[in-house]
Amino acid sequence: MRMYDLIMKKRNGGILNDEEIRFMIDGYTKGEIPDYQMSAMMMAIYFKGMNEEETVNLTMAMAESGEMLDLSSIQGIKVDKHSTGGVGDKTSLALTPMVAACGVKIAKMSGRGLGHTGGTIDKLESFEGFSTEISTEQFIRNVNEIGIAIMGQTRELAPADKLLYALRDVTATVDNMSLIASSIMSKKLAAGADAIVLDVKTGSGAFMKKEADAFSLAKEMVSIGKNAGRKMMAVISDMDQPLGNAVGNALEVKEAIATLRGEGPKDFTELCLTIGSCMLQLSGLADNDEEAKEKLQSVIENGSALNKLASFVEAQGGNKNMVYEPELLPKAAIISPLYAPCDGYIDRIACDEVGICSLILGGGRETKESKIDLSVGIVLQKKVGDYVRKGEPLAVIHANDEDKKKICEERLLAAYRISNEKKDEGPVIRGLVR
Repeated sequence: MRMYDLIMKKRNGGILNDEEIRFMIDGYTKGEIPDYQMSAMMMAIYFKGMNEEETVNLTMAMAESGEMLDLSSIQGIKVDKHSTGGVGDKTSLALTPMVAACGVKIAKMSGRGLGHTGGTIDKLESFEGFSTEISTEQFIRNVNEIGIAIMGQTRELAPADKLLYALRDVTATVDNMSLIASSIMSKKLAAGADAIVLDVKTGSGAFMKKEADAFSLAKEMVSIGKNAGRKMMAVISDMDQPLGNAVGNALEVKEAIATLRGEGPKDFTELCLTIGSCMLQLSGLADNDEEAKEKLQSVIENGSALNKLASFVEAQGGNKNMVYEPELLPKAAIISPLYAPCDGYIDRIACDEVGICSLILGGGRETKESKIDLSVGIVLQKKVGDYVRKGEPLAVIHANDEDKKKICEERLLAAYRISNEKKDEGPVIRGLVR
């Protein structure tokens, strides 16, 4: 078998079989197939596409290119969730303790962020001493004993995906539905969960700007998971404006803690309850949305979800006192309101711009080597549909550098559009794929 022949076959619209896909992925992972040939294949796939069987075979070949985590020693159904990401997306911080407090086993691998804010691991490191650098044995023990553990993705997990994504990133072949779906699902399948709930974002601050594309991606990933023997559901959620009010690592942790106390923003709470409901149903702990959401509300009201977060943080070396006293979390030196220039209704918030403002303040990474400032960020005071008077705060900027704060002020003010007419905010949940 020759890579040249496979490139020509796909270029001409042919369908690659499982053996051909595995030859390609194994050869590339081992360094036997050069970048220039795999680049040509990625471009052929970009233009010619892949059918459902090809996409499943590609996903499984990438998942099996390295370690497949064995979670069989964890009692009960293991449920994982994945978000395609967005501005202010701190869902795992509140959702996983809620679901674990209901009895679902959460064994999750997460990464660091590259972009406007940190990833789940960066945010969790706002807790003094917290570490995701734990052994697989401790990871499994924590899930069995506490019900939740989060560790960093190992180098051995889906190495083909890391290589392919880096190549796609520099060859303009990222934006292909099959390649996106297989990239996400290869890591999820390798991580060993029995059931997976996907949170696929849509809107101006999401990778999938169009709702129809978000549904297509969700359907593709759900299909891949089911073909691989996993229980699957997907939630399509809004990212036309930041999720919740806080954008920035420690600020998002504080908002997650507030949500576990029943004091979180309406949109963020609704999303957590919806995804959590899917996780409970897939695990067999609830028969329908109503029953699942009642269980989730009860663990918030009785404090067991907050206690679960504290136990999880402590088990991974963190200071659990910060869960009960969030004022102990990292704080910025400069806390500065951004005032509205006129009266009116918030018509639009440029989601990506809010994320860039957090990045400017130091809340994200421009390169993998960038050091994150966990204390900085933005807390929105007004969102789409809200009325604001001239001189009222639109947002509060948390900064440690006066010059960065000034740049952030200009861009954040430009991100807001104020109108004389009230615009209804769209629904947070755009739909479900089962």
